[in-house]
Amino acid sequence: MKIAVAGGTGAVGRHVVDVARGTGHEPVVLTRSTGVDLVTGEGLAHALSGVDVVIDVASVQTISDAASRAFFGAATRNLLAAETAAGVRHHVALSIVGVDEAPHSYYAGKALQEQLIEAGPVPWTILRATQFHEFAAQLHARMALGPVVVVPTLRSQPVAAREVAERLVALAAAAPAGRVADLAGPRVERMSDLVRRWAAATGRRGRVLEVPLPGAYGRAMRDGTLLARPGSDLGVQTFDEWLAATAALRRHVIGG
Repeated sequence: MKIAVAGGTGAVGRHVVDVARGTGHEPVVLTRSTGVDLVTGEGLAHALSGVDVVIDVASVQTISDAASRAFFGAATRNLLAAETAAGVRHHVALSIVGVDEAPHSYYAGKALQEQLIEAGPVPWTILRATQFHEFAAQLHARMALGPVVVVPTLRSQPVAAREVAERLVALAAAAPAGRVADLAGPRVERMSDLVRRWAAATGRRGRVLEVPLPGAYGRAMRDGTLLARPGSDLGVQTFDEWLAATAALRRHVIGG
């Protein structure tokens, strides 16, 4: 099966490409580096020629409602239009647990993405997942203010990006299924603790300061809105297991 992966070089996208290839599929990466611009639609028609399924894991770094909606709105509309023209028979998208209950900030665009897919012409499957283990490292890098790393108060249930990728490829190989069971990690954690553990394991400096964000979005971070619901599927790898495996790989690479 020929599977196009929108955002195929990102945190989960690279795993999707690897899993797809490893299970006998032919992955096609849709990113600017391969000549495809999801926001303008440039290169999509050519890239989707002969494609059976699209897996959309594209992302954008923003906390702006408007910027997120602009990106996901344009990318989703362009993908669906190009898929229709190319005869793609299945659109698989990765979304986020709780996005419909907290459609603010980055989640505003993800909520719009879901709405467009559900109303669109291409048969679809949407998988919602919780934050990836890698999110702790991303927060440490983005939220450093001098000697302090400011982390929002967030109850999280981090899941392995690899396990999300495996689920997405399995869904792509099956028939369109609409909204499927959410996928979350095996444990509920405080994000500030995860950032501290990541920093300690990787030798990063800076005091981690937990700060509650105001408004509805901040409340959703704190009150469990972003955690697994009853009936969700739970991943296997814990954050600490992922951290140990990542550290072991780093030592192996450095050691040659």
